[in-house]
Amino acid sequence: MKIHARIVNTVVKTLFRLLYRLDAHQLQRVPRSGPGLLLSNHVTNLEGPLLYVFLSPRKLTALGKIELWKNPFTRFFMEIWNIIPLHRGSVDGEAMRACFERLSEGYIVGIAAEGTRSRDGTLQKGLPGATLLATRAACPIIPVAHWGLPELPRNLKRLRRTPATVRVGRPFYLRKSDGASVTRSEREQMVDEMMYQLALLLPPELRGAYADLSRMSTDFVVFADTAIAG
Repeated sequence: MKIHARIVNTVVKTLFRLLYRLDAHQLQRVPRSGPGLLLSNHVTNLEGPLLYVFLSPRKLTALGKIELWKNPFTRFFMEIWNIIPLHRGSVDGEAMRACFERLSEGYIVGIAAEGTRSRDGTLQKGLPGATLLATRAACPIIPVAHWGLPELPRNLKRLRRTPATVRVGRPFYLRKSDGASVTRSEREQMVDEMMYQLALLLPPELRGAYADLSRMSTDFVVFADTAIAG
């Protein structure tokens, strides 16, 4: 890691510790080496920096909307953290190739299957397109759920530190479809099964579209510890 990146990470991590009363000890469960996909809920623009600096020096990148490169301030962080630009609204072949390249180099690639930020902090329906990378990459998917980060502005007014929590679930793979290609309905089930793994980590009131755990299935989910044992 370059010296200026280390300085930025140290400053950002210090700010998080000053502003938040953070419970993030479970990040130790994230594998320290090897490729993987980090699946998280998306409720604030702060979650990316949080995960990046607290997992450092672990090699980590993520997809970021191309609009973030238009602002000099956000572009600085996109470049220093080696974020992959994504053109939203269609399959971005260049971004996909960049993801596979980083995975081949042992990176964890962060993905937000919801596609856009949740305004009320609850889980939104996952988008089927999120399974494209997950089904083609032969690497574990690591569910990481968090809550509390968006409460920062309200607590700052009261000069209080904001409680925030990060939880890490069981790494898993997506089982390949029996057919020659994955159908739309299969992709919808796959992304729902991915999202339920996030829902399990969240408080019930934040599970949103995945609040009814009785509807959870694992037809396409193979847990990494089970795969190794088998």
